[in-house]
Amino acid sequence: MAILISFDIDGTLEMGDPPGPITMTMVRKAKELGFIIGSCSDRTIRSQQRIWQDSDILVEFTVLKHQLDSVKAEFDAEEYFHIGDTTLDRMYAERSRFEYLLPDAAAARLWDFPNST
Repeated sequence: MAILISFDIDGTLEMGDPPGPITMTMVRKAKELGFIIGSCSDRTIRSQQRIWQDSDILVEFTVLKHQLDSVKAEFDAEEYFHIGDTTLDRMYAERSRFEYLLPDAAAARLWDFPNST
C-alpha cells in the first residue's frame, strides 16, 4: 500500500516564503518512489498549483490547510504524513489523523523508507 505525503509550502518547501529545507529534488524523489504527494497550505489552490507547475511536478492533490481530512478520505494509503512548520500544521494533521513532521525531521527521516534504497 502507498505512503501519502502532504507538504505545507511556506517554511517547508524551498519554494516557500520563507524558504524551507525540503527541496524540489526531494519531492521528485518521493514521487519516483511511488509516494502519493501534494500540498496542504494556507495559500490559494491556484497559488499551490502554480508552484507545482513551475517546478514541473505532477501532484495528486492541492487543498487548503483546513481540508486535510478530505485528502485522507480520497486516498487509501498505509501511512499519512503532513510536513509543516507551524502549530496550525500540527493541529490539522492531528485532527485528520496524519503523522505530523517538522520539515527538518522529515528531511532526515522521510526518504529512509524501505522502498527508497
